[in-house]
Amino acid sequence: MNANTKLILKTLFLIVILLLLVLMGMGNPGRVTFTLPLLMSHAITAPAALMYFAFFAVGVLTGTILTAGGKKGAGAKSPKSEK
Repeated sequence: MNANTKLILKTLFLIVILLLLVLMGMGNPGRVTFTLPLLMSHAITAPAALMYFAFFAVGVLTGTILTAGGKKGAGAKSPKSEK
C-alpha cells in the first residue's frame, strides 16, 4: 500500500469517527457533570455533545503527539560499502 492510499484510509477513518461524535452529540442533548477531584476544585456542567468533543480532541492531540517525529532519518540510510 502506498502513502497516498494510507492517507486516504486514515482520513476516511477520522471522518467516520467524527460522524459518530456528531451522532452521539445529537442523541445526548442533556447536560452532564464532570468531576476530577485531584485536579479541579469544582465540577463542570456542560452539554454532553461538548464533553464528547472535548474528550475526542484530547485523544486526537495525544495520538498526534505520540506519533509525531517518529522514524527520523529513515529515508536517509547510508549505502553499504561494496567490496
